[in-house]
Amino acid sequence: MKTIAIAGTFDSKGAEFLYVKSVIESLGSHTFTIHSGVFEPAFTPDVSNTEVAGAAGFDIHDIAAKKDRAEGTEALARGMEKLIPKLYAEGKFDGILSFGGTGGTSIVTAGMRALPIGVPKLMVSTVASGNTEPYVGTSDIIMFPSIVDVAGLNSFSTKIFTNAAHAMAGMVQFESEPPRDKKPLIAATMFGVTTPCVTYAREYLEEQGYEVLVFHATGTGGKTMESLVEGGFIDGVLDLTTTEWCDELVGGVLAAGPHRLEAAGRCKVPQVVSTGALDMVNFGPYDSVPEAFKGRNLYKHNPSVTLMRTTVEENRKLGEIIAGKLNQAQGQTVLMLPLKGVSMLDVTGEPFEGAEEDSALFETLRQQINPDVVQLIEMDTDINDQAFALAAAKRLIELIKQKESQASAN
Repeated sequence: MKTIAIAGTFDSKGAEFLYVKSVIESLGSHTFTIHSGVFEPAFTPDVSNTEVAGAAGFDIHDIAAKKDRAEGTEALARGMEKLIPKLYAEGKFDGILSFGGTGGTSIVTAGMRALPIGVPKLMVSTVASGNTEPYVGTSDIIMFPSIVDVAGLNSFSTKIFTNAAHAMAGMVQFESEPPRDKKPLIAATMFGVTTPCVTYAREYLEEQGYEVLVFHATGTGGKTMESLVEGGFIDGVLDLTTTEWCDELVGGVLAAGPHRLEAAGRCKVPQVVSTGALDMVNFGPYDSVPEAFKGRNLYKHNPSVTLMRTTVEENRKLGEIIAGKLNQAQGQTVLMLPLKGVSMLDVTGEPFEGAEEDSALFETLRQQINPDVVQLIEMDTDINDQAFALAAAKRLIELIKQKESQASAN
């Protein structure tokens, strides 16, 4: 029989959580209750707020006396982040469910994010239809809109609560069987304009016995890939689409943050990197492009996405950034340059064709890459040429095998 953890503010929402507890137990699952509120709970939980706060070095009585909502939320979130993965590792629960507003969502999702990928985690929240990135991060938390506030039992809330409980019960009950033959995992980055390249490479790698996880380079995709590399899940990185750095540098909407391109090098994971889609910065609909950029080379990719060609100076800066990141690598690293174009739009006759821009990028990389750390390979093709894709895939396999041989020798 599976156990579902129910976490939340049992002081302000006791009746609601007791209702959810009864639904889950009626479905044949055990419950494990965790109180993440500041004050005394409406019922006795399995894990008290004293334990939650204490996990992060705070005293719940001091927090309650101060009545400082911001401090209380931060302390309990940090406690959940420490305690939840520990309780899961001890086998206390198989999945975790919570309900809340902004405060409750912030507290419990901090603990959910600390759980391994694949552990069922469902957050019913008043903010589920807005920007969920601060709550979900790079995890696989399911955000379930509460429709009405989590305040009272009524015809709407009880239906939503019941649906969520059934969803969680289903997730813990019907688990997928892990594959019997675990294949080495490759992480690859892709954008629409580098799809042919990554598809050729993925198909070849799969033929050679590797499993390929493709990440859409939309900011979240790059962050997620980096977090999985940090977590030790990935055996090799085929980072052919580094376009997220354009948005980070220029101010587009798909930035992955200042630490993109660091994890593989720091964790000594073999990596083959390229300059995919460094010709473009991403914005939303055409009217959303900042006024300062309205005179630039803009391309309507679709009604929701507008692309902007990067300039010569921006490409120089991108070259400096990428060289700086790769020069820090502690493992096998290869940088491949497609001299005839970095995307579908950066080839002869296409809107972002830019020999001068590409030359600035490539020349900067040639000058600043440390050859003692990074092997530089140049090919007289565009990035989506099958020959370029296969060369990248084959080189990555060589790096992985070199690492395996070194490990065996030691």
